[in-house]
Amino acid sequence: MHLDHATIVTPDLEGARRFFVDVVGLVRGARPPFGIDGDWLYADGRPAIHLVAATVPGSTARATPRIDHVAFRLDTAAEWDALLARLAAAKVDSQRAEVPLAGELQLFVALAPGVVIEFVTALHNVHPARP
Repeated sequence: MHLDHATIVTPDLEGARRFFVDVVGLVRGARPPFGIDGDWLYADGRPAIHLVAATVPGSTARATPRIDHVAFRLDTAAEWDALLARLAAAKVDSQRAEVPLAGELQLFVALAPGVVIEFVTALHNVHPARP
């Protein structure tokens, strides 16, 4: 298992993009067609930072910038199955989501209010009867 990416929710998407591209040296790259504006910024050919436009439906209040979650990529079915077994043994709830057009499955675990961990793997690593 290794750290996959960090997602940063920001009301200043353009400013964050400029910082990570112009200052840090990341490269804008392909991003699945999610229903909210954002960017995926790549390092060494892999998306490392996911930027998401902060939105608060029905509110004019300014959204608080934050790092939204940390994600870990599991590269094999054995790693995925072992994770699922550990989550089940610990009675940890999770939510799953398929990434549009990417052939990947995400599993989100809320550790506490405002603390989210994502696990992601290729769909071919997931057994049909398991999340």
